[in-house]
Parts: sequence; C-alpha cells; structure tokens
Amino acid sequence: MRKLLYLTFSMALVAVLTSYAMWAADRPAGHYLSDLRIKLTVDQGTPGDRGNLLGIQPELFPTDYQSPARLHRKLAAYLQQAQDQGLLSEKTVVVLPEHIGTWLMISGEKDELYQAPTLAEAMNWLAASNPLEFARAWLRAKGENRLDDAHLRMKAKSMAKDYQALFGGLAKEFHVTLVAGSIVLPEPSVIDGKLKPGSGALFNSSVVFGSDGAPLGQPQRQMHPIFDQREVLAASDEHSLNVVNTPAGRLGVLIGSDSWYPDNYRKLDAQGAQLIAVPAIIVGHGAWDKPWRGYKGSSTPSSVSLKPGEVSEGQAWHRLTLTAQPPSNQAMGGVSVFMRGQFWDKPSSGQSFLSSNGQQFADGEARGARLLNLWL
Repeated sequence: MRKLLYLTFSMALVAVLTSYAMWAADRPAGHYLSDLRIKLTVDQGTPGDRGNLLGIQPELFPTDYQSPARLHRKLAAYLQQAQDQGLLSEKTVVVLPEHIGTWLMISGEKDELYQAPTLAEAMNWLAASNPLEFARAWLRAKGENRLDDAHLRMKAKSMAKDYQALFGGLAKEFHVTLVAGSIVLPEPSVIDGKLKPGSGALFNSSVVFGSDGAPLGQPQRQMHPIFDQREVLAASDEHSLNVVNTPAGRLGVLIGSDSWYPDNYRKLDAQGAQLIAVPAIIVGHGAWDKPWRGYKGSSTPSSVSLKPGEVSEGQAWHRLTLTAQPPSNQAMGGVSVFMRGQFWDKPSSGQSFLSSNGQQFADGEARGARLLNLWL
C-alpha cells in the first residue's frame, strides 16, 4: 500500500511539473491594437543645414512590448510621420525617453502578464513563467531589494541584444543619430561594437546610436538615481559624463534627475557639448502637477535654492533642467523627453520641453504621442 501511495504521489508530481513546464514554455501572441498616430506640437526655429533636435514623446503600454517587432512597428510609425513632415535628415538627433528600453524585460511573455491589473502581479507572472532564469537572477541579485533586482537582471542578455537591434536598427533605417532613452542592465558596456551586460550592480544607462546603427562611445550611466530607485539602481561615478560627436554637433546625455545638478552642465561645457539630451520619466497620476519632493534622498547642490513643496514637479523640472540656458550652460539646444502611457497601475505624467538660448518651449497638452522639434 505504501509503495502504491508513493507511486501515485510521484506520478502526480511528475504530471504537475510537466504541466507547469509546458505552461511556462508556451508564449501565445495575443491580440494587438495600438495607436500609431503622433502629433507635432512644438516646431521651433528655422530649417537650415545645421540639423535639428527631435524629441519623441511616445505613448506606450505593456502590449507594445509583447515583441521587439511590435515596439519597432510603433516607433517606426512615429519616425515615418516625422520624416513625412521633413523633420529627419542625417543631421537629426532623435531623443527617446527614460526606461523605454527597460521594459524589454517583458518581451515575449504570457498573456497573463500583460493583462495583470497591477505591476506587482505582472512581475509575479514574469517570475512564474521564467523559473530558472528568475532563480539564477535571485542568486546574483545585489542591493536591498533583491526581488526587483532579480526581475530586472533575469533577462539582461536578451534585453541588451534586443535594445541594440531595435534602436540601432531604427537609427540606421531612418539615417539619424538616436539617443535610445535608457535601459537598466548590470554593468553595461560596449565591447567590439556590441552592448554587453556584466554581472555587477544594475545601472540605468543610455546608449547613443549613429546613423550606421552602431553605438557611439560607451553607455552613459545615471549618476543620481532618485530615492525611490536607490534600493535597486547603483549610482555611477560623478565624474563619468560622456560627450559624443554627431553630425549636428557634440552631444551629452543626462538621464532623468542628473539634469538637476548644475555641476553636470559645467562638466559638459568643459567637453564642448553643443547639444544636451535628457531622457526622463515621471510615474504617478497627475504627478507633474503635484508638489515637488526635492532631491529625493540626494544632497541639494549649494547653488540650488529651490525647496521641496515650493513649486510643482513640472515647474521644478523647468527650473532645474538647464539645457541650453546660458550662462549656466553653453549648448546650442537641449530637449527633455518624457515617457507617456501606462504600465499596469503606474501611469506616467511628464510633459516634454525644448530649451534654446535661455528660452523653453513646451507642449501644454498632456495626452497622446508628441513630436517636439528644435532647428539648430
């Protein structure tokens, strides 16, 4: 009798594990419908032979990331509409928002993940449908929040490969320089022209791709992650600012809250930066209009007098982001581009803007995909 019970239990366990393995391996393609429209809302300056800075504020949702091909379709549609309006040339620098590459972590997943009501539940599905990858990532996880670290780390190799193929491919397809927002990877670096993840801490990083589809220089790592992210993301060395040559001029990238630090602009000036791109994101319904929370765990620079709660989040971004505002910065132009859309219960609410010669040009409309163009 005992042998029979043991045999029955073993058979049941094998059946359960087999069913789970089959479920985890199955990746059905769900129905996909997405709005491919984008509106030019700011077109500043006069067309000339110096080129232009073009910010693309996309509107994205989890289903846009079901495959790199789907995300390509949407972003290529945006770029095609910009091209149809005469906004693309070999001297165009296109800027995409922060974390547009990070969400490649959910590519190729099961329908249950995309249909989850909350981000937390979606991440549970991510771990459940990739048990071995998640277990290996958990063992390598660092920092105070091992769970979030493991979620971000578990697909790093495929994320890096997809990121370069997608954004480098778009740059080559449309013959532009492309600032590919940002992506979270462990110690990323470009080796022999390929973006490779390492095995250390996670960094929020941005890669600039040339019109040949190849990376320009090394990834720019974020130096000052906001307080909410510091349990997971590492801060890069404060002196590690990269400036790359583009057909439109020398370009520097400040990721998110890195753009709040006046010293960063002085360092970019010292390297002759003529253009500044700020990929950014603000999460939370109506967060753009809520009181600014300050430097969120970082020390406030001595030259900044702005205090938490004194202005709204949006007003703080306009005052602190000194792109192309002389004498604080010597660049010809700058653009701050925010992600729009909603990832489960986490909507985004930033509003992109351009800067040139001490003036800022913004789009007052909050919803939908937007193009913001600055002729140099």
